[in-house]
Amino acid sequence: MTVSPDYTAFGTNLRKLRRNSVWKTQEVFARRVGMDRSYISGLESGRRNPTLDAIVKLADGLGVHPGELLKTQPRVPLTSKGQPTG
Repeated sequence: MTVSPDYTAFGTNLRKLRRNSVWKTQEVFARRVGMDRSYISGLESGRRNPTLDAIVKLADGLGVHPGELLKTQPRVPLTSKGQPTG
């Protein structure tokens, strides 16, 4: 299964923010936000696709703005034919 770079970036952001918070383990954090530990694991590995409600709940649990979880690498603009510009 190919993992989307956006899901990977989301998972990386989630893991980094969780580890830098008081919620060091997935299990404790999952209990805090009312989710299953395996769901948190799937999100952090980029295998799960979070809903908007889940993103907001995760951000609230971490004490950050939801946008912090959604930060990705800048994209290379594409031409109308799908080729990178420049």
